[in-house]
Amino acid sequence: MGARRGHGEGSIYKRESDGLWVATVDLGYVNGKRRRKPLYGKTRREVAEKLKIALRDQQQGLPVATERQTVSQFLDRWLVEVVKPSVRPRTHQSYALHVRRDLGPTLGHHQLTKLTPAHVQAMMNAKLAQGLSPRTVQIIRSVLRRALGQALKWGLVARNVATLVDPPRAPRPEIHPLSPTQGCALLDAARGDRHEALYRVALSLGLRQGEALGLRWSDVDLEAGVLHVRQALQRVDRKLRVVPLKTKRSRRSLPLPEVLVGALHDHRDRQQQARRAAGDRWRETELVFTSTIGTPAEPRNVTRSFKALLTRAGLPDETRFHDLRHSCASLLVAQGVHPRVIMEILGHSQISVTMNTYAHVLPAEQRAAAAIMDRLFPA
Repeated sequence: MGARRGHGEGSIYKRESDGLWVATVDLGYVNGKRRRKPLYGKTRREVAEKLKIALRDQQQGLPVATERQTVSQFLDRWLVEVVKPSVRPRTHQSYALHVRRDLGPTLGHHQLTKLTPAHVQAMMNAKLAQGLSPRTVQIIRSVLRRALGQALKWGLVARNVATLVDPPRAPRPEIHPLSPTQGCALLDAARGDRHEALYRVALSLGLRQGEALGLRWSDVDLEAGVLHVRQALQRVDRKLRVVPLKTKRSRRSLPLPEVLVGALHDHRDRQQQARRAAGDRWRETELVFTSTIGTPAEPRNVTRSFKALLTRAGLPDETRFHDLRHSCASLLVAQGVHPRVIMEILGHSQISVTMNTYAHVLPAEQRAAAAIMDRLFPA
């Protein structure tokens, strides 16, 4: 017989009932109770290897898993206990979709503690083979990475295996902002349109469509010339709902150009006329941009109206409503506005997002910088 193991080193024995070898790891006291983690195997060598790994993790300060559950069981718990209380309804809906459609069927049957980087890589390869875009697979991996990050905090796993697998490379989609001439053509064609002020807000301030459609009159101070972006209109469970903005940076106050103050005054007058015309059918929502009876503006109807406007203005049909936001940023960069200011206007969380997204309009600025150096250090 060899020497007995020291305190905290675990133990190994063969169970008479079924012949399995069992090792136990002493986890110490948790909430006042002594906790031990059993490890099972068909041979003593197998169990000894598992014990060796567990003890090594303990020595390195890594947690030893204390629960036996599948990936699916954990993900379901994570969605309910962590995601739902902390994110917007639409984000929870998106995460739940990826868990149900992508992660559950491919990884859900694995024990959480036995999930490996190879499993994650195989899942991503299978999704790409099914025809999903690299960007979509990136998002699936990101959802798994966030979930396993919580499992790591809870001590359910010793490492986050999703971080050990590189996501597929996805080309950044090209954006096609409007030029100043095209922007003027669009607004000329929109003159008198019931959505004219909406297009001007998107183009002049770079608001996302949901942010613009979620504006309330209490968010717009026409006397002071300030607009406050505080919420957004989103479709959640097939219904349009006003929801808080995703990040603190998204909540912002923007000065209004004088021409936009005038456009919003005119828009408010037209809305008052629509309210009188609708009579009892009017539904008061306090929203700036509504349907003809005061209900939230349907984004799909706004998109259809925008496409018709492009035709009237003679602009490319592939231009999206979101390209008005890109146009705002690109025009500000071209006019020499500092990227930090543009970041604040757009509500980006990091300046790197602004710089990476609008790097295509920087060459002119770089040439101007080179010209400055020529003047400073002539030949």
